Amino acid sequence: MTIKHYLAVALFFYTVIFTGIHVQAQQKEYLQILEEQNEWVDSVFNRLSRRQKIAQMFFVRAHTNMGKAYEDSIGMVIKKERIGGLVFFQGGPGRQAILTNTYQSLSRVPLLIASDGEWGLGMRLDSTISYPYQMALGAIQNKELLYKMGLEVAKDYKRIGMHMNLAPDVDVNNNAQNPVINFRSFGENKYNVTEKAGAYMKGMQDGGLLVSLKHFPGHGDTDVDSHYDLPQLKFTKARLDSLEIYPFRELIKQGAAGVMIAHMNIPALDNAPNMPSTLSKPIVTGILKEELGFKGLIISDAMGMKGVVKYFKDGEADVMGVIAGNDILELSENSDRAIKLVRRAVRQDRISMERIDESVKKILAAKYWTGLNRKDTVDENNVLQGVTRPESLALLRQLADASMTMLRGKSAIQSLSIDKRTVIISIGTPNVTTFQRELGAYYKNAIFYTLDKNATANEIAKVLRELKAFDQIIIGIHDTRTRPGNGMVLSADLKMFIKDMSLSSAVFALFANPYNLSALPGLENSKALLVAYQKEDFMQQAAAAVFKNQLIPTGKLPVTVNGVFKYGDGQ
Repeated sequence: MTIKHYLAVALFFYTVIFTGIHVQAQQKEYLQILEEQNEWVDSVFNRLSRRQKIAQMFFVRAHTNMGKAYEDSIGMVIKKERIGGLVFFQGGPGRQAILTNTYQSLSRVPLLIASDGEWGLGMRLDSTISYPYQMALGAIQNKELLYKMGLEVAKDYKRIGMHMNLAPDVDVNNNAQNPVINFRSFGENKYNVTEKAGAYMKGMQDGGLLVSLKHFPGHGDTDVDSHYDLPQLKFTKARLDSLEIYPFRELIKQGAAGVMIAHMNIPALDNAPNMPSTLSKPIVTGILKEELGFKGLIISDAMGMKGVVKYFKDGEADVMGVIAGNDILELSENSDRAIKLVRRAVRQDRISMERIDESVKKILAAKYWTGLNRKDTVDENNVLQGVTRPESLALLRQLADASMTMLRGKSAIQSLSIDKRTVIISIGTPNVTTFQRELGAYYKNAIFYTLDKNATANEIAKVLRELKAFDQIIIGIHDTRTRPGNGMVLSADLKMFIKDMSLSSAVFALFANPYNLSALPGLENSKALLVAYQKEDFMQQAAAAVFKNQLIPTGKLPVTVNGVFKYGDGQ
């Protein structure tokens, strides 16, 4: 072998070996990184002053739809306060990529950048993909689809320079009147919630994205929104441990990188008056860290919410959040004040520097795990194309298809004929819907009617007079609100129309949260009823495929609505 050949072979093996080590290192879980000595983490940590260490624990709000003055003000906060990270809210993907580069250039220690993306980038950013809400995902029987969704969301986040998704929501929504979780939950069954959330979580983490299970110890059985007040959970510790905490415990065992703490008063876990769980050392340190053995990142829910600052004002909530054991305090009312107050609390021996150092090392390890130890910039070209990939859109359709839940009358759908005179009615909207257009292209002898949510008796009577001329009646009930919560508004006359049509040969599709079925009496008698969960076009297209007998629905109802429609129903 010549020297030239020898060098070539040696270079080949060097490349294979060391590339393999690099890939393996990147595949290590965040929790593994925490357990190892890390040269980069140590070098950054050792350069930080006491004040700068405290600042690493604070993450502030960022937007790209608030104008240049707002953007510049956040830039000043980054330069002056030397905070640890940002939480991006509304805006656009291209603008966010550009602004992220700007903000990172202003920070001496790279910023960890997060966002709420329970259903993907579309939860916050225009022009991007919104996957189905978790309530619809809870109906899906193939958890591999949720794993793939996690991988796609991770690609999207990384494409625009983000490192952490404040998701999934693992609250067990066993209170139908819950005003803040509801459709954001995978449902009411703790095993189903854990399985679906676990698949989504694993996909994101395998894709290189940090996650945050929320809202510990469980926000599913509340009727108060912690954005506006402090909810109280009056359950026993045994009940909380067996139900609300169950998904957190199981997913921590599966390697969850992060957990977000809710703002709730839970006397069975901490009997201090008006104490939010976020500020409770018995809950954050005692239960989450010590009882459950969680070693990852602990993130507070937004520190400006009324649930946390109602009783702990003027920055005291921030200090108590650190004492309790949170690593990251997001969206303080005033981060500059908070950093000063925590410094004062250290001087007063209310907080030890060991407590702060522990959090800072976890935050720096997270930055290392996400690749922030290497200088890089976000590619500002073709950002929109990068986050609206064909494979993501194909997965979106698969998820929609798999969520379709037939509660009644599969045979009635199968008996629909392409040749018969068909009327397709949309209720709840003044405009012809995607559902109607999809079906109209299939049922050639079809006509459309729309009845807006406030339709009068006269308007309904006009449609009724025409129905005698048709052999088949297909009705879509649409909730057109931005978020599909409870309390879908339909006039009393429309509800009576739905009840009357349920006794006819009409078949129905509900594009709304299934809890709304409880306010639509009569549908339990309908010839066929498909739950399609939300208003988006991809759900309407999936429902139309069922009514065209091109898709067999396989979804199962993830919640109990009433005595008729129960968890697990689906033909």
